[in-house]
Amino acid sequence: MWQYEKKLQYPIRIKNTNPAMAKYIISQYGGPDGELGASLRYLSQRFAMPYPEVKAILTDIGTEELAHLEMVGTIVHQLTRCLTDDQIKKAGFEAYFVDHGNGVFPQAAAGFPWTAATIQSKGDIITDLHEDMGAEQKARTTYDNILRMCDDPDVRDVIKFLRQREIVHYQRFGEAKRTGCS
Repeated sequence: MWQYEKKLQYPIRIKNTNPAMAKYIISQYGGPDGELGASLRYLSQRFAMPYPEVKAILTDIGTEELAHLEMVGTIVHQLTRCLTDDQIKKAGFEAYFVDHGNGVFPQAAAGFPWTAATIQSKGDIITDLHEDMGAEQKARTTYDNILRMCDDPDVRDVIKFLRQREIVHYQRFGEAKRTGCS
C-alpha cells in the first residue's frame, strides 16, 4: 500500500490562462504517449514480472506516473480557468469547451479520447521493459515538442521537470532490464 501526500510532486503556479496551450498539453494527460497510459501500462505489467526488484520498479514508476497525471491535469486546469467566451473562441477551444467545459478530459491534442489500445502488457519481461523504455522516450519527445510550442515560463518550468522524470524512468527501466536478464 502507498500513501498519498496531498501536494503535487512539483509546484504549479501558472499565472496566465492560455487555452491554446492547454490544447497541446492535454495530450500528456490522455494522449497516446501520456501519463494516464503510462501509469496503467506499468501497473498492469507488474503482475507478470518474475523478479521482485522489477515488480517494485514498475510499481514505483506507475504510481509516480499517476502523480504526473495529476500535475498535467493541474496545468490544463490552470491554463483554462475563468475563460471568457472571447478567449475560448480566439484560441479555437470551442470544440473542447462544448464537450467538457473547464473539466480536464483524457484526450490527445488531436481531440481523440484516451484508449487502452495505446498501451501494451505482454507478460514477457524483456518485451514489456523494451516497450516501457520506448514509451518513456515517446513521452520525452512529446514534452520536447510542447517546450518548442511554449513561451510561458510558469508552464515551461513544470514541463521541464516532467521531461526530466521521463529520462529517469527510461534509465530505471534499463536497470530493470539488466536485472531481468541476469
